[in-house]
Amino acid sequence: MSQDALIEYQQEGGIAILTLNRPEKRNAMSDAMRAELVEHLENLRRDRSVRALIVTGTGKGFCAGGDIAGMKTRMEADPATVGFNGWERQQGVHYAASLLLNLPIPTIAAVNGAAAGLGADLALSCDFVVAASPATFTWAYIARGLVPDGGGMYFLPRRVGLARAKALIFSGRRVSAEEALELGIADSCCEADALLETAMEMAKEMSSGSRTATALTKSIINHSYEMTDHQVFAEGSKAQGICYTSQEHRASVQSFLDRAKEAGK
Repeated sequence: MSQDALIEYQQEGGIAILTLNRPEKRNAMSDAMRAELVEHLENLRRDRSVRALIVTGTGKGFCAGGDIAGMKTRMEADPATVGFNGWERQQGVHYAASLLLNLPIPTIAAVNGAAAGLGADLALSCDFVVAASPATFTWAYIARGLVPDGGGMYFLPRRVGLARAKALIFSGRRVSAEEALELGIADSCCEADALLETAMEMAKEMSSGSRTATALTKSIINHSYEMTDHQVFAEGSKAQGICYTSQEHRASVQSFLDRAKEAGK
């Protein structure tokens, strides 16, 4: 792994860990960092040896949001190109969030410090959020004349409800780890020195079952709020048909039959 990597990668057993690595910028998301994130996520999508992913940050911050240098460059660009350049950049932001959302394995954000703007959205792009006691969350886009563009308008209402999501986004106020747990932004809280251990335990628990069934279930349940009951049942039927043919299902059934046979002797 390169010492200059903006995102460090390691794997422990079947658990991958991506660590945002710009501590001097509180891991603010630059275009270069996003490109590395996309590359890792695309690789993870194809890697059958990985059963779960943890995303965390180096230093005191999880991710401080968008990179200020990038914002300054955008403001200095030719006004005639700002709109299209912004649209084009948004496609990259949304692609990264979509990759993380739809990764066919359980994903856990281990939030070690401040998660602001894009950083808070990045955390909520994961299936589960573990917050260390120093962690904070804030969606202060509107204070900067922007709308939440990293998925916050999609993820946050699903976590806390529509009215609370509006209140958090409109006010931009900071939420502590303890309050994040109370509101449902975080699923677990722990001391800072236990963060990775807690996230690893969750990753192992959430990835202990069939990888095939987990991937198919996630692909449906992620979008179930937008689907009718008939659509969910239809997608579930197709997914179950695939599960019937999987080696994991066949091995599980055979193991059950063997145990029943032994018990009957």
